[in-house]
Amino acid sequence: MKISDSDLIINPDGSIYHLNLLPGDVAETVITVGDPDRVGEVSKYFDSIEFEKGKREFITHTGYVGKKRITVLSTGIGTDNIDIVFNELDVLVNVDFESREVKKELTSLNIIRVGTSGAVQKDIPMGTILASSHGLGMDALMNYYVHELSNDEQVLMDEIKIHFGNLENINPYLTAASETLLNTIGKDLPKGITITAPGFYAPQGRIVRAKNAVPNFISLINSFHSNQYRITNLEMETAGIYALAKILGHQALSINAILASRVNFEFSKEPNKIVEQAIKMVLERI
Repeated sequence: MKISDSDLIINPDGSIYHLNLLPGDVAETVITVGDPDRVGEVSKYFDSIEFEKGKREFITHTGYVGKKRITVLSTGIGTDNIDIVFNELDVLVNVDFESREVKKELTSLNIIRVGTSGAVQKDIPMGTILASSHGLGMDALMNYYVHELSNDEQVLMDEIKIHFGNLENINPYLTAASETLLNTIGKDLPKGITITAPGFYAPQGRIVRAKNAVPNFISLINSFHSNQYRITNLEMETAGIYALAKILGHQALSINAILASRVNFEFSKEPNKIVEQAIKMVLERI
């Protein structure tokens, strides 16, 4: 079935609408970062850079580490941007732009997020590099997609719904990390459930001037336990990445540089150093 011009917008130069990338520009291994300035902090470790492109907050560098072709791409902040980035990455590798039809043979990308996050457990110190075993979304993105859970995901989701049952108008969703990437890139890292919030302040339990509708949010989330699983950290993209990757048939892993302790009310004095450690670790393991 041909995809309509309004559903799949292609720029006059043949590039995809927001990312400004052409089919063939994307490597099968993709690193995503939130901050556009962080793209160069990743690609500076490349042995060679094939090209650099940018549009809006979406900056892309594709190059090589040894013989490994890698794309690093900035997503900006939030799952609304993840919706754009992941759908457009997928069509770049799985849709024929000439015929506007889905290809018969699909490509599964390996997508690794390297991002910043705040810990919600006292035993996770600042400077920790943590792999997300699951993404737990508190945003509304998955209300618009058919999102099927595995048996293990459903069991964990049922317990989460009971724990968060008093939260009105919030419909959480859950997706596990790619088992392959978790066991390779994340193999010896501390792991936990990462909550993805739809904002930085009250949605993450911060109190500045506006009154929070969910009191004691941090205590609520760090008190959840289910067998070996607990909620370890908060950020703004992981759940959307995991859910859309699963829906579209890609492998995804979120690597979190812990810059803040939400329970100890501390923020790192060396955030760039922690992020650089995470970047170097991911590139070495890729």
